[in-house]
Amino acid sequence: MHIMEGYLPPEWCALWIIICIPVVIYGIMQIKKATENNDEAMPLLALSGAFMFILSSLKMPSVTGSCSHPCGNGLGAVFFGPAVTAVLSVIVLLFQAILLAHGGLTTIGANIFSMGIVGPLCGWLVWKGLRKINISAPISMFFTAFVADLMTYVMTAIELSLAFPKPSFGEALVTFLVIFAITQIPLAIAEGILTTVIYNYISDARPDILVKLNIIDEKEAGAN
Repeated sequence: MHIMEGYLPPEWCALWIIICIPVVIYGIMQIKKATENNDEAMPLLALSGAFMFILSSLKMPSVTGSCSHPCGNGLGAVFFGPAVTAVLSVIVLLFQAILLAHGGLTTIGANIFSMGIVGPLCGWLVWKGLRKINISAPISMFFTAFVADLMTYVMTAIELSLAFPKPSFGEALVTFLVIFAITQIPLAIAEGILTTVIYNYISDARPDILVKLNIIDEKEAGAN
């Protein structure tokens, strides 16, 4: 999913960076708010960032000749919201670009927008929607991670089609979506299962932290 260094035209690189800046600034403010009266939120924040870093570093060969990987952005979106996940993605993508040559510095805005903003936002909306109709937290977590992963790749396909609309934007979008879908749909299912396992472990071990972050209520925490 990470768009590599030098792949996008300079105007698109600049545009995606500019779009991301206000979201990242708001995310920093949200991190301060979440951690200032809750010391236990910081380890969970670090876990969310580490989870995103590890999963999105696992590049796998694709049958299309490209590569594919999970994103790990659903967990942080549920725990802290999509804006905070944008901040985590900045850290993750910077390290990956500098240390692993995965992604790039010029394309970091486009990569933040897809993996750190659009994917988590869509996943977070799924979480809120499913929880509102009383779907259990584990099932909601699965679909949150699944959607966050897939929408990251949908947004990446849109970004690539906007930059390279040949022969047209629509045809380019279909081409990119088909390329990604072959490997990404099974990966998104696997990521949904893994993220649910991690969520269940945290929920069983420290439900009080999830209550403090308003992820679950005390009644649900007591049932675990």
